[in-house]
Amino acid sequence: MNYDEAQVLLVRETMIIALKIASPILLAGVVVGLIISLLQSVTSIQDQTLSFVPKIAAMMLVAALLIPWIVIKLIDYSVELFSLGA
Repeated sequence: MNYDEAQVLLVRETMIIALKIASPILLAGVVVGLIISLLQSVTSIQDQTLSFVPKIAAMMLVAALLIPWIVIKLIDYSVELFSLGA
């Protein structure tokens, strides 16, 4: 199979942009989950919903705070895509 190198680079760049956008949100969920797990092990409270709600809240907060940065990244990438087609 022959693949067009430009298309492969385009898909690669798309995946990198998606990872850059998703990583801070996912990292917030991991950090909050780790903190809640430590607190649960110290206090011997083993309720699964106790860790779920704070993780979701933290991830939503980080996503809301990063909306301007995410929009700038997506606009820059869109401009790059449209300039390739012209």
